[in-house]
Amino acid sequence: MAYSMSDLKKGLKIELDGIPYKITEYQHVKPGKGAAFVRCKIKSFINGKVIEKTFHAGDKCEQPNLQQKTMQYLYDDGEFCQFMDTENYEQIALTHDQVGDTIDWIIDGMNCDIMFFNGEAITVEPPMIVELKIVETPPNFKGDSQGGKKPATLESGAVVQIPFHILEGDVIRVDTRTGEYIEKVK
Repeated sequence: MAYSMSDLKKGLKIELDGIPYKITEYQHVKPGKGAAFVRCKIKSFINGKVIEKTFHAGDKCEQPNLQQKTMQYLYDDGEFCQFMDTENYEQIALTHDQVGDTIDWIIDGMNCDIMFFNGEAITVEPPMIVELKIVETPPNFKGDSQGGKKPATLESGAVVQIPFHILEGDVIRVDTRTGEYIEKVK
């Protein structure tokens, strides 16, 4: 299915020159003279680069052949990150470039969404909210302010800012989109 200029909107997945993109920003422009056009910022699913693209009336772009599967992260063997399909138990290996920053938020046994383009795995998305254990954080000192923050290293390797009352060994919820502490798990 081909998309025309009027079909474009934020969040739409499109294919240009054999590369799948997601529209991250969208602006319809109607100048005083001339025809209207659409100015978009699009992010590549392959390498994560963001480019600006202008679409005019009559321009077409294709719908990419994308599938999303939930897979379980098994382990990092040093060269590849291993994932397993929870339905048929097939395993795939992805490079650290393909996994990207997601590796900071996942631990062994965690389910992730993997995007496939024409049957090839291209990106990994962690859950939006993860529960991770704090493995290292400075101790609390008398007089630490109530509204302050301190750094904490999580079991996945990520470093987040947490309130002073949270201690090493506590489990916390973190928003993986922003990297912000949400709350302590009871």
